[in-house]
Amino acid sequence: MNSDSGVRLENDGPVATVTLCRPDVLNAQTPDMWRLLRNFSRELTGDVRVVVVRGEGRAFSAGLDRAVLGGGDFTDLAALPDDEAADRIAGFQEAFTWLRRPDLITIAAVQGHAIGAGFQLALACDLRILADDAKLSMAEVTLGLVPDLGGTKRLVELVGYARALEICVTGRRIAASEAVAMGLANIVVPAAELTSATADLTAAVLASNRDAVIEIKALLAAAADRSYADADRAEREAQVRRAEDLFG
Repeated sequence: MNSDSGVRLENDGPVATVTLCRPDVLNAQTPDMWRLLRNFSRELTGDVRVVVVRGEGRAFSAGLDRAVLGGGDFTDLAALPDDEAADRIAGFQEAFTWLRRPDLITIAAVQGHAIGAGFQLALACDLRILADDAKLSMAEVTLGLVPDLGGTKRLVELVGYARALEICVTGRRIAASEAVAMGLANIVVPAAELTSATADLTAAVLASNRDAVIEIKALLAAAADRSYADADRAEREAQVRRAEDLFG
C-alpha cells in the first residue's frame, strides 16, 4: 500500500516492509505518519511473520518534523485537559508499540540519522541492523521535551539505567560502532550491504518454526520481570505446548 503521507506498507508473503518515505526531509515524522503506522498493524495479513522498518534515502529518520511544533496535533497538547493530552500521546505511542506484538519479529534497518522519534522507532523493533554511517540520538531533551514514544524502557533494558540516563539527558550522537558495542544494535554492516544483511536475517528467522519463535519471544520478553522460579515455570509450560503441538 502506498501513501502520500510519508509512510508505505508493502506485503510480500510472510514479510511486511514499512518504509518511511519523506527522503527530502530525512524522513522526519509527523502525527499523520504515526496514525498510518498505528493502522498498519491492523492491515497485516495473518501469514506475516517478520516486519522490516526502513527509511528511504540517506537517513532512517531525523525525528520529529520541526514544522509540527508550529501548531496542530502536537502543540495543541498544552491547551487540552491533562487526561485528553495523555490520551492523544497514547495514540501517538500506538504507532510504535505495535512493533512489540508477540506474533511478529520486527527488524529496523537503520542508515544515516535515527534521531529522537527515529531512534525510538528503531528501539521499538526487536532487532536492529545498522549501516556503518548510522548515528543515533535521543534528542528530545534539546527541545525541552522527554522521550514519550515507548523508548525509555527498551533503552534501559538494552544499555542499563546509567548509560540510558546519559544518552537521554545529553542528547548526544552515538556512532554505529559504539551502538553495537553497548548493545543497541545486533550488527553493523557497510551501508551498501544493509539491504542484503536485513534480507539474510529475515530469512534466518523465517527458517525457524513459527510457533517456537513466538514462544521464545514471549519467554525472553517477560524474563526480566520474572523470578528464576517463575521463568523456569514459564519455560516448562511453553515446552509442554510445543511437545503437544509437535508430537501430540
